[in-house]
Amino acid sequence: MSGSDKRFPLPLSSVVEKPPAVANGRKQPLARIATPQTATQNAVQNLQRAPQQAQAIRVMPAAAVPDAAPRPAAMVSQAVRAAMVARLAKQGIKDGKVLAAMEAVPRHMFIEPGLSSQAYIDASLPIGHHQTISQPYIVARMIEVLRAGPNGAAMDKVLEIGTGCGYQAAVLSLVAKDVFSIERIKGLHELAKANLRPLRIANIRLQYGDGMLGLPQVAPFDGIILAAAGLEVPKALLEQLSIGGRLVAPVGDRRQVLHLVERVSKFEWTNTQLEDCHFVPLRPGVV
Repeated sequence: MSGSDKRFPLPLSSVVEKPPAVANGRKQPLARIATPQTATQNAVQNLQRAPQQAQAIRVMPAAAVPDAAPRPAAMVSQAVRAAMVARLAKQGIKDGKVLAAMEAVPRHMFIEPGLSSQAYIDASLPIGHHQTISQPYIVARMIEVLRAGPNGAAMDKVLEIGTGCGYQAAVLSLVAKDVFSIERIKGLHELAKANLRPLRIANIRLQYGDGMLGLPQVAPFDGIILAAAGLEVPKALLEQLSIGGRLVAPVGDRRQVLHLVERVSKFEWTNTQLEDCHFVPLRPGVV
């Protein structure tokens, strides 16, 4: 991360200097693609919140970034995010580090300024290209499940399929050493870059491409999150999961269920169904 170019987020090339050929001898299987998406609301029993200080995210003024839309200053209020986090705790989110990350990331900076007043309600919101930013509960829930495994406390590498507006990647950046995120829609890839740049988060690498192929050149990953629902989890992603790693993904068509896949050995994975959810379908290729 040295050198004259200090732009954020960092491109994948800052980690992988040569194209796909360098990746632990892995080959890319054929697969399908996910888009970032949206959510379910599953209010669980009242649980006491586990407060924990988050690593601070430094928010630079929008004026310092030419392509950043002005954001209403009122929405920067820490109290608004704290209220959202208190609600997440009541919905069943227990992981203090996840709650702290949700409180630290300014969600209003990832949506249209006209929707800023709704930034911290528990709902998915449109981000353009017929896509949405996932509701806070499902973001927190998926990351909490990811962290609950043996590699969760110190996740070195996490792969996100479906960058969308960049919000979930920003939250992941506070609980993982490095976050790699792939987006298939060019307009959203550019939007995420613009949204993340003012925050100057150094451990996110964005990639425009077919997310269902994963990133074999930087695998294995301690955690993988899919933000769109397929009828099954692509084999390419299962093979890029480290032993002890976890993959969280919605699976299904009309009825979708959040699945947890854990890799227990080189040739063995376990699958656990968690709860009903609602995401957009997986799509192949790039647009």
